Amino acid sequence: MVLTIQNCLLQKNTRQSLDKISKIFSKILPIYWAFLTYMLLKPGEENQEYWFMFSGIDKVLHVSIFAMLGFSFIAAFPRIKFSYFFQIILIYAFLTEILQEEMGLGRSMESLDVVADTVGCLIGYYIYKMLIKRFF
Repeated sequence: MVLTIQNCLLQKNTRQSLDKISKIFSKILPIYWAFLTYMLLKPGEENQEYWFMFSGIDKVLHVSIFAMLGFSFIAAFPRIKFSYFFQIILIYAFLTEILQEEMGLGRSMESLDVVADTVGCLIGYYIYKMLIKRFF
């Protein structure tokens, strides 16, 4: 009986903690998403060479920024079905690539960017799920 009450209290505390995390990320997500959209659609610039530049750095950046987007999205909406999550992020990735091509601002559409975006959002999703499983 006492163990059951303790389990109920623990579940309630866990649910409250997850709700707090969701509230925080529901405020972070739109800001990050707007910033990301701006960065993906802003006019292209001539890149300078820096010491940390290497071939494929743009794909690493796509994976990284979409991992953060995927993490933020699932943290803001933890009860969303995986299929909806995946569809929303994939549509966004395709849309930004199409708009880069159509806007004619020095950016081009690359199919490998969509692959990197997809991999990144899945990484963000699974990092969130692993952290929740481990700490809650």
